[in-house]
Amino acid sequence: MWDVVRVPIMDAGEVSEFFKHKSIIVTGSTGFIAKLFVEKILRIQPQVKKIYLLIRAPDNASVNDRMQKEVFKKEAFRVLREKYGGEFDSFISNKVKPIAGDVSVENLGIQDMNLIQEMQKEIHIVVHSAATTRFNERYEVALDINVQGTKNVLEFTRKCPNLQMLVHLSTAYVSSMKENLITEEPFSMENPLKEHLTLDISKEINMANDRLRELRSKNVDKRTERDAMRELGVERAKLFGWANTYVFTKAMGEMLLIDQKGDIPTVILRPTMVTSTYKDPFPGWIEEAKTIDAVTVSFAKGELKVFPNDPSGIVDV
Repeated sequence: MWDVVRVPIMDAGEVSEFFKHKSIIVTGSTGFIAKLFVEKILRIQPQVKKIYLLIRAPDNASVNDRMQKEVFKKEAFRVLREKYGGEFDSFISNKVKPIAGDVSVENLGIQDMNLIQEMQKEIHIVVHSAATTRFNERYEVALDINVQGTKNVLEFTRKCPNLQMLVHLSTAYVSSMKENLITEEPFSMENPLKEHLTLDISKEINMANDRLRELRSKNVDKRTERDAMRELGVERAKLFGWANTYVFTKAMGEMLLIDQKGDIPTVILRPTMVTSTYKDPFPGWIEEAKTIDAVTVSFAKGELKVFPNDPSGIVDV
């Protein structure tokens, strides 16, 4: 049963206090939103107990290198660096622990069972941000990360006795292409966007795996295999009413979470187009030019003179 509960809006002080002495695990921590979340927690609540960053890497040395390069050496941490000065590295070392793992694998790909048990005893908050955001991702890859990955995070979360919250980062575009006001409603496998169809996630996973085995049995080249699996994802997405493989598999991830979460306190966040920071830690920080960013950059450079649009349209970024 999925119960939508309205909770009072917390002010900044209450939010900060909530994270005091808490331990958090963040998947997909090298992503834009996740690293800004980490920066914000460390900046507003230095008494957070521990933040575990799950990062795909072959070993502990590699995971630390990737954390430094793709998270803490980014300009987004400039304010925090200025705050702590020469103590910054020591502060991060005390508060943050990188973990080599992979959400698409059981136990989040963490090899050390003692570490898994230690983390599960300690963790209060799980933030699941890991995803492949490529619109036309290979179907089996998108299912592994966006759907099976969500299931693996949920199974890990069940074993955390002190858990207070599971936060799942989705996207507004799971609602697909609809007109007028779109309400925040949970998805059900029995009610996908096309009402005459029933979506079975297990069948989709089996279909993708069967198609992959078929292609490999024919010894097709890597490019043919890649293109065929990409086409399958788009084909299945459009059949059920979604625009691309990314939003389709993110919707399936939500469906699975809603169906299997049980009594775990769960929050699903559905951001729209992600562009730059509004004001925290400082205005205008952007990482790479994705989606609408290319339009913004072209306009700023004076390269884009005219852009056809609907003056009455609303763009949510």
